[in-house]
Amino acid sequence: MAYNLLKGKKGIIFGALNEMSIAWKTAERAYEEGAEFVLTNTPMALRMGDTHILAEKCNSLVVPADATSIPDLENLFTKTLEHFGGKIDFILHSIGMSPNVRKKIPYDGINYEYYLKTMDISALSFHKVIQTASKFDALNEWGSIVALSYIAAQRTLFEYNDMADAKAALESIARSFGYIYGRRSHIRINTISQSPTMTTAGSGVKGISGLMDFTERMAPLGNATAEECADYCITLFSDLTKKVTMQNLYNDGGFSSMGMSYRAMQMYNRSLDCKECNGKQMDEEEENNL
Repeated sequence: MAYNLLKGKKGIIFGALNEMSIAWKTAERAYEEGAEFVLTNTPMALRMGDTHILAEKCNSLVVPADATSIPDLENLFTKTLEHFGGKIDFILHSIGMSPNVRKKIPYDGINYEYYLKTMDISALSFHKVIQTASKFDALNEWGSIVALSYIAAQRTLFEYNDMADAKAALESIARSFGYIYGRRSHIRINTISQSPTMTTAGSGVKGISGLMDFTERMAPLGNATAEECADYCITLFSDLTKKVTMQNLYNDGGFSSMGMSYRAMQMYNRSLDCKECNGKQMDEEEENNL
């Protein structure tokens, strides 16, 4: 159901690769709610992905841009402002990638060149986007900037690796720039800490299926889907949240407030019972690897 929450609003959406992308779902919902927007991704992603299909569906302009490149971002904002004939109202940053994760390099053996790429792509790009938007005075007063984060910014999750560091930096950037941009131009900047989601990027994280099963058992409301994250983004782009800024907002079914759920404890106890039935006693090394 559409509520016209974004009627007349214009924006930029980073990171819509295919139908699995949260950015893709957000673009579809923004369009349903009356928004116009420019879609952007790296030139390679645009060649490999299905962004052109989304653009046709939403009647959107597509502008290639590497969010780690200031010249690319300057070109993006120039073309966007020309396209709309004025300022925009919202930006979605849905960007993240770790070469260390992709190559399954453990955190304690990290490749530092890859680490710098992780930070540049997944966190510093957010700073660059906001800084360029500010330089171009691209957003209307009470505009909204949203980036997608994850609870690994606060808690250690097995094999999330250097992406955890990047998400922590991303959230810090939202707070630091949220103060500056908010005071100067009444621009809101927030991050959404989403449940683990089977996006193209998420599916590349080792053990994602087990993690999603665990969080589903832990969260009272279950995992939030990509579509539900898109709905949350729409509320943050709308005028209904004009005084919400510098926040990391959990969209995770309550997982972030849980210690242990009944369902998760049942599964844990079943696993212990199974070990006892097999007459197997785990040694210290086996237990440490769980």
